[in-house]
Amino acid sequence: MNPKTDRLVKRITMVATVTASYFLLTADYGPEPNILNPVKDGILSAESAVKEYIFGSKKESQESQVGKLDNKKEHP
Repeated sequence: MNPKTDRLVKRITMVATVTASYFLLTADYGPEPNILNPVKDGILSAESAVKEYIFGSKKESQESQVGKLDNKKEHP
């Protein structure tokens, strides 16, 4: 077999094995806390950090909206 093809097949096999293992482990435990929670928490934390970086903080946008509403109330 071609070395590039062989390497690709090995990588796909490794990814498929890890993915299948993850799904089998989580299916056994369901929503209960398990050993994979730190991984899940890390993924969720990274996701929220990226969203906050791209779209800005929710707190900042809420504070600016409240400030705008307060200004409208003072100046009818």
